[in-house]
Amino acid sequence: MRLLLIRHGQTPSNVDTLLDTAVPGPGLTALGERQAALLPEALADEDIEALYISTLIRTRLTAAPLAAARGLDMIVRDGIRELTAGDLEMLPGDGEHGRTYMETVFAWAAGDVELRMPGGESGTEALARFDAVVAEAADSGAGTVAMVSHGAAIRMWTAARADNVDVPFAAAHPLDNTGVVVLEGSPADGWKALSWAGAVVEATGPGTESGPTGQPL
Repeated sequence: MRLLLIRHGQTPSNVDTLLDTAVPGPGLTALGERQAALLPEALADEDIEALYISTLIRTRLTAAPLAAARGLDMIVRDGIRELTAGDLEMLPGDGEHGRTYMETVFAWAAGDVELRMPGGESGTEALARFDAVVAEAADSGAGTVAMVSHGAAIRMWTAARADNVDVPFAAAHPLDNTGVVVLEGSPADGWKALSWAGAVVEATGPGTESGPTGQPL
């Protein structure tokens, strides 16, 4: 299966660099709406057969132009929502709180799945819910599936599950709004990342010496 993991468009909380993960969350900014409107053209070469979104409003608004252009239903699944910030919810994401959040996220991807976000979920719980949606999509028989999800969730899951993306690479490569990670594989055979934000992923790449990089949600 070809899997497209798409980060939602810009939100007011992105502009204010807040750790905003709760349901239903904010809508899109004017820029976010323009980003969403460009998705159908950006993905014109992809034969998308199924379109999944999270339970947060921003993913529905981001996916709506793509759904309309392709005549696809938006399949809503809680499993691909953003990684819960817990006690850090709505705190600034560009300082100490953001570092704590991202260090926890990448610890999960590195295998420390019993670690728990302060006041939030564990890595076991976060990976299990995302895995379940990916497994559902794979079982559907669709050849290409798009999932509009969230920056930290996409980076964490890809680093944990793609054979050719490690934690340092994911930490050093934040995903911009409506950025896309393209993977190929299956839950049984594993996953390989083909591209990250338009750049080919051949291995874990240069620049991987960087530590966790914060990213507004």
